Amino acid sequence: MNAPITPPLSAERAQGIAQTLDLRALPRDFLDNPYPVYAALRESAPFKRMPDGSYFLTRHADLVAVYRDAKVFSSDKQVEFGPKYNRAPFNQPPFATANGVSPLFEHHTSSLVFNDPPLHTRVRRLIMGALTRRAIEAMEPGLVQLVDSLLDNMEAQGGGDLIEDFASAIPVEIIGNLLDVPHAERAPLRGWSLAILGALEPSLTPEQEALGHRSVNEFLAYLRELVAKRRQHPGDPEHDVLTRLIQGEKDGESGGDALSEVELLHNCVFLLNAGHETTTNLIGNALISLQEWPEQREQLKADLQAAASAEEREQIMGLAVDEFLRFESSNQLGNRRALQATQVNGVDLPVGALVTLCIGAANRDPAVYDNPEQLNLRRTGNKHLAFGFGVHQCAGLSLARLEGRIAIGRFLQRFPNYQLTQAPQRGGRARFRGFLHAPFSIR
Repeated sequence: MNAPITPPLSAERAQGIAQTLDLRALPRDFLDNPYPVYAALRESAPFKRMPDGSYFLTRHADLVAVYRDAKVFSSDKQVEFGPKYNRAPFNQPPFATANGVSPLFEHHTSSLVFNDPPLHTRVRRLIMGALTRRAIEAMEPGLVQLVDSLLDNMEAQGGGDLIEDFASAIPVEIIGNLLDVPHAERAPLRGWSLAILGALEPSLTPEQEALGHRSVNEFLAYLRELVAKRRQHPGDPEHDVLTRLIQGEKDGESGGDALSEVELLHNCVFLLNAGHETTTNLIGNALISLQEWPEQREQLKADLQAAASAEEREQIMGLAVDEFLRFESSNQLGNRRALQATQVNGVDLPVGALVTLCIGAANRDPAVYDNPEQLNLRRTGNKHLAFGFGVHQCAGLSLARLEGRIAIGRFLQRFPNYQLTQAPQRGGRARFRGFLHAPFSIR
């Protein structure tokens, strides 16, 4: 493999893209390597006014200010997603939901991440009740067993695909376990997830949009059967998130009510999507970054080998995982809407302003990080925003970190000299940064 994994982008080209940036018409070289464009925007236009009238923010301090002010900056997407998704023919039979709206509109306006309190508070509390520190620690032996079985299969074949055979297989199994989805029924989950999350991209082809709507409907049809079975035979709500969501909060426990059927189903879809795509990208991006930064790979291998205890190895991998998350953030973009006229670090924003939070740019802000364009797996004090910040910070961040530590650490331990055999294929997305394929050899 001779071609660079991340093609260089000249300063002149980056400035040109930055000046005319339009998320609905992004050039291929930006999708391959957006970071020089982000650097140009941080320097010259940190509150970039976009062609559609929205604002594109790239500085770490500005993103934190927006994240902190959840009362002013709403996560609700009904205003934004109505024109995007709720259009004919997808708000009509056979696509339309029972509520008379399109599947993607109903999903992306019902799930945890695109809602404000009180729905956000209720659902997050239910999910967090099943993702306690004790519950996550209890998952580790099963996760190690899963990872080792995948490594065994790849070793027997002399290699494989970092994404298909490893990175994507881990979160599907973990989230499948959390929802107690039967193993024989997990095959369609990744395809549904890719299609539904892919529909969040700023620009869609008619084929991508149709696939997204169809995937929501197919996923909901499957979940209705799964929920019906779980109502008849509940699991342990301390570990089975689906049972916990069905049963709702206990009487007197913050006065919460059970979720409606629509809320329940769409937050199950959200759980798979959120846990799958971001963790797949974390693992895949990390292992491919180690190919681009061989001195960091050798340093990490040496540090792990010199570690005197399991606790020390966990600490080493913890720092590495957070640096991978900073350096190649799985989720590059977030969005908010201003409910009133406001200021962010001295910049005026009008009521109704749509704001895109560029996590990938903030995580390489030189005002916060020394040598931000360098991968440094010993970096400490890493205040990255890969999991968001504030009330909407990712509910599954501890689980994602555990998956990253175990998967990346054990892969590197088993295959210390792995090499890519072909240039990896990127997903071609602006919001979710990752790869679709990455063939490799263990020797």
